[in-house]
Amino acid sequence: MKFNHIHFIINPASGKEEPILSYINQTLDNTGIEWELSVTKRNFSAGEIAKALIGKTDLIAVYGGDGCVTDVAGAIQGTATPMAIIPGGTANVMAKELGVPVDAKAALELLVNGKLQLKVVDMGIVNDHLFLLRINLGIMADMVLQADRDLKDQIGQLAYGVTAVKTIAEAKPVTYRLTIDGKAVEETGVSLTVTNSGNIGIGDFALQPGISITDGWLDAILLKDASFTSLLKAAGSTLLQNETDAIKHWQCKEIIIQTDADQRFICDDSEQVAQLLHIKVVPAAIRIAVPAEI
Repeated sequence: MKFNHIHFIINPASGKEEPILSYINQTLDNTGIEWELSVTKRNFSAGEIAKALIGKTDLIAVYGGDGCVTDVAGAIQGTATPMAIIPGGTANVMAKELGVPVDAKAALELLVNGKLQLKVVDMGIVNDHLFLLRINLGIMADMVLQADRDLKDQIGQLAYGVTAVKTIAEAKPVTYRLTIDGKAVEETGVSLTVTNSGNIGIGDFALQPGISITDGWLDAILLKDASFTSLLKAAGSTLLQNETDAIKHWQCKEIIIQTDADQRFICDDSEQVAQLLHIKVVPAAIRIAVPAEI
């Protein structure tokens, strides 16, 4: 599949430092593909740019991290305009989820050689805010929130591992009152994730087996405690893709989360605060260009 016109949205504040404009020009020069680009600014988001491009280009290609990708996805959700991902962030989880090369040059080359197909993927919505990847509460959120920006620039995703040591040591259980597809459940844990995507951003490893971004379901995953045994079991579950009693896992279309006090949480790359989270799946929300299956 080839596109006659591509509009690139560039986030200059993304995690990588590379000459992306030169890459685009070199890759698309003399290909016959018409292209334009827009650059995000503090008061001019990727989503705002994408919304103005709906129906005016064959493909919106976004260069940035997962937050930028989610912003564009939210803007074009429910329209016929597809998007492509040119990874430019620290983790690039969505690119890994979809098999898009994390090397920007390789991702751009796909746009030229036509070895692409459009994949219809789900999104989620929390308190009227669209997301593409997941919602994290507890230590999974704290690990991201407390990561040092300079350290992220130096060692990438390993910065989250450094922060994880501290957040695990300080972890305090939270009581979550859940309503999962209409059924009330009360659970206590140190981490709660509601996810649309399985990939954790490291290789092909997934949070839990059976998670799919195209199945019309969300997955809620609770880590009961931060003991060494539980963490070891949880890590083994991710590596070996098997079930463990250290984690509770539900599939759902809708989940309501209530806590006794406001909780900081991560919605993809965005920090938010709430005491009540109302989360629903948005099936078949967008079309993303991904490497064609051989």
